[in-house]
Amino acid sequence: MKTLSIDIESFSSVDLKKCGVYKYAESPDFEILLFGYSVDGGEVKVVDLTAGETIPADILNALTDDRVKKWAFNAQFERVCLSRYLSDLGISLDPFRDGHVLSRECARFLRPEGWRCSMVWAATLGLPLSLEGVGSVLGLEKQKLTEGKELIRYFCSPCKPTETNGGRKRNLPSHDPDKWERFKAYNARDVEAEMGIQRKLNGFPVSDAIWEEYHVDQEINDRGVGVDMELVAQAIRMDELSREKLTAEMKRLTELDNPNSVAQMKQWLMENGMEVDSLGKKEVAAMIKECPDELRPALELRQQLAKSSVKKYAAMQNAVCADGRARGMFRFYGANRTGRFAGRIIQFQNLPQNHLPDLSEARALVRSGDYDAVETIYGDVPDTLSQLIRTAFVPRKGRTFFVSDFSAIEARVIAWLAGERWRMDVFAGGGDIYCASASQMFKVPVEKNGVNGHLRQKGKIAELALGYGGSVGALKAMGAIEMGLSEEELQPLVTAWRESNPNIVKLWWDVDRCVKEVVKRKSDTELHGLYFECRSGMLFITLPSGRRLAYVKPRIGENRFGGESVTYEGVGATKKWERLESYGPKFVENIIQGMARDILCYAMKTLRCCDIVAHVHDELIIEADPKTSLKAVCEQMGRTPPWADGLLLRAEGYATEFYRKD
Repeated sequence: MKTLSIDIESFSSVDLKKCGVYKYAESPDFEILLFGYSVDGGEVKVVDLTAGETIPADILNALTDDRVKKWAFNAQFERVCLSRYLSDLGISLDPFRDGHVLSRECARFLRPEGWRCSMVWAATLGLPLSLEGVGSVLGLEKQKLTEGKELIRYFCSPCKPTETNGGRKRNLPSHDPDKWERFKAYNARDVEAEMGIQRKLNGFPVSDAIWEEYHVDQEINDRGVGVDMELVAQAIRMDELSREKLTAEMKRLTELDNPNSVAQMKQWLMENGMEVDSLGKKEVAAMIKECPDELRPALELRQQLAKSSVKKYAAMQNAVCADGRARGMFRFYGANRTGRFAGRIIQFQNLPQNHLPDLSEARALVRSGDYDAVETIYGDVPDTLSQLIRTAFVPRKGRTFFVSDFSAIEARVIAWLAGERWRMDVFAGGGDIYCASASQMFKVPVEKNGVNGHLRQKGKIAELALGYGGSVGALKAMGAIEMGLSEEELQPLVTAWRESNPNIVKLWWDVDRCVKEVVKRKSDTELHGLYFECRSGMLFITLPSGRRLAYVKPRIGENRFGGESVTYEGVGATKKWERLESYGPKFVENIIQGMARDILCYAMKTLRCCDIVAHVHDELIIEADPKTSLKAVCEQMGRTPPWADGLLLRAEGYATEFYRKD
């Protein structure tokens, strides 16, 4: 046996979407119902575990044998669920991995090394992240059966007790034998569809390097991160108290039945001489600055009520496992245009920042449940709770968090790729890129908190907004007006930045030319260590790391200005599969972010033995012995990969007893 293709159907009373597979599979009522499999691409067989059938011994042995490659679509689900199943059978999982004993958090699960995921394979080629979506795009002969969702709802989740169903809380095979037979057929078809994907994509194999990155990712997900559940519970309680008080005060001020209603609040504002189109966070913040004094208190209350802090705390409650750790927070290759990770459940990628100078004291007050003290000292309770969200993540007893992140990673990568020498000199000298950029644009010395220090902010906003072809609109979207820049300053700022970075601007349009040339003529071309080619209806851009960015069914189209543009098929802003338009600077953004991702993954592999528990954008969070050397961690993280000779990286970090932004 060399390969084993698997699809399982299971039951658990835990909500999979809200809680994730790790908590789903540890529920006391968790049960695998059907085990569909195929050995070496042969006949698909379905084991009906509800009928007393058993998984053959050679298949059970294969599950713990890394020499047999287990394939599944979203293989994390099958691997975690089967880990629980094998444990219930009393089959021990190998605690050794790469010559060292696994931490107890990881040793509970089947080793990722023996697993391959066809969803990841599809993602590397820019395809959808659903079995149904991939089957449709690839035109598989045997696609996922469309009635599956209804069958899963019927057999895999608790049902509502009714008079009609005799008050039962779960549907069993005996309650609808015909449906159950269809469910078994559905299970078999999923295995067939998964194998069909493998056959279709066989000409574009995933490299061993990417599979190694996937295994590191799965290890991080298995390990999980500790959550201070006492802090979480008290934060949720305080949020409820705060909302009650704020809502009561809003009712008193506005005399509305439901001041949280957008329609009612808009009507109230209009009746008081202020007509508004939206009550979004940005719009309310702008209104507070401009509105009459008598309306300001109500708008400020509205702003406080809009804080979504409790949603993150509730997500932690949903996800945390019995040992107090939240698992499955990261989706490998979740952003398939760049290969970057995507957040799941708690969403580490968009945690609110913390600016409280006395973070530890505020945290201790909330943890103790002293609402009055929090309100008296900090005033804005929702904002305080929001700033404390990061601090809910804690290391296990006797350990410390070591947080290390890359300094200005995208700015460094684009300077290296484009050969923008002055920027590389700034990084080599340990300079501040925002000051240096402002100095380059305005031709005067700029020092942080020193000579011409006021120009640093303009340098910063330009750096953040303009690196990928952004113009006035990008500056506005980045908050340039709110930061104090005038409308008249914006276009000159764009011009000054582009004139100061001619090689980066040239890179945009050189990439644009290369992509169009390859799509039109189907001839390969190379640029700055990037390789462009079209094969089998795909545009590939090979990065210096050797990893490829993929664009499905590229062709030349016409943009809204009447000029040429490259279009391809992908998942758009509406989450639907559609034809998307791109151009040079946007491709450069994908390339730079893809390279930054490869650098992060290289750091993950070099620090694999250090118990990484989480990562956010270009930052790693490591749980380690307090005696660990922070300097050594940062030096290791800042190592330049062998494929990026001359790229100057720098990692900085700090040690902390709870997660925070330094």
